Amino acid sequence: MQYIPGLAGVPATESKISYIDGQKGLLTYRGYNIMELAEKSSFEETTLLLLFGELPTRDELNDFDQQLRENRRVKYNIREIMKNLPETTHPMHMLQVVVASLASFYPSTEYMKGGTENQDYINDVTVKIIAHMATLVAQWEHMRNGYDPIEPRKDLTYAENFLYMVTGEEPDPDWARLLDACLILHAEHTINASTFTTMVTGSTLANPCSVISSAIASLSGPLHGGANQMVIEMLEKIGHPQNARAFIEDRLAKKKVIWGMGHREYKTKDPRATILQQLSEKLLLKKSESGELSQMFETALEVERICEEYLGHKGVYPNVDFYSGILYKEMGFDPKMFTSIFAVARSAGWMAHWREQLQNNKIFRPTQVYTGAGNSCYLSLDQRSDGIRSVLSKQNNLEE
Repeated sequence: MQYIPGLAGVPATESKISYIDGQKGLLTYRGYNIMELAEKSSFEETTLLLLFGELPTRDELNDFDQQLRENRRVKYNIREIMKNLPETTHPMHMLQVVVASLASFYPSTEYMKGGTENQDYINDVTVKIIAHMATLVAQWEHMRNGYDPIEPRKDLTYAENFLYMVTGEEPDPDWARLLDACLILHAEHTINASTFTTMVTGSTLANPCSVISSAIASLSGPLHGGANQMVIEMLEKIGHPQNARAFIEDRLAKKKVIWGMGHREYKTKDPRATILQQLSEKLLLKKSESGELSQMFETALEVERICEEYLGHKGVYPNVDFYSGILYKEMGFDPKMFTSIFAVARSAGWMAHWREQLQNNKIFRPTQVYTGAGNSCYLSLDQRSDGIRSVLSKQNNLEE
């Protein structure tokens, strides 16, 4: 039996939700090219596509959009939970805690019985979770800074309302459209770490709020969703385009990560990064008073050029985190929010996979390749010369 680290290339399920061709740099949702969806669709419409497998009619889209608007407000008890968290709590940790607590407000075990009679609950909780995600992230941005949160509005789109709740100002149409495209691009990406977490937790028939909370925990790691925040920190360290080459060469020489570069699934540039770069460059030039791109964006372009020179032959190119972080920074979002915005978008894909898992559910129970000791003889305390310290010593020697 062969052990494959990270289950790389090992099929874990059959799915109709999304598809990646890493050689061609292709990503589709339910057969629709991501580039076309980012250009022509909306997050609300794309969410329906992911959930149900077809583009909705006008009436179906309007009905779903209205349901999301009606469910943006959260119960005051949920806000009380948030108020009692330390102000230093990272937005992703807040989101994990609070989304898990939603199971207390929207409890049900009915869907566990299976059958179409439980579809109303599944649809209802899907809407509530997706609608609440943006509200929670936006409210926490104010609460962690000591201010009362801004209440959501029903007259705005999903992206517009999020901008309004974060800034307190009427949303700029251009920024709202670009944020909408970001949400679409981040909504789904086959069986990544957090989506696999969704499937594993969902397969136990846990409450869907607990399922999504577990996915949020998985996304919070810097090797998954947290990379876009790390990209900004990296670009701020570089400071200026002329410093990029020395910085990248030093990182490569020390075999350190170049944040936002490379993706296990792609051997060419991440199509989402290509779309974001094009959309961002066009809008940032439009918004710039000088008619020039910001220094951070210019630095990012230079980093990409240098990395392509050194890493392109290995199939390492920018991924979606590389440009999404820059874009969120230009919108005025605090870098600590970046991964939670990712979670807001990805909630659509998580819920789609949870629903798909339920349709043909079997609890996940993989096996392992055992590499531990054989038959050991138990010794009393008086007979033991070596203990845990010897193990730790061996580990330290290996690390050195």
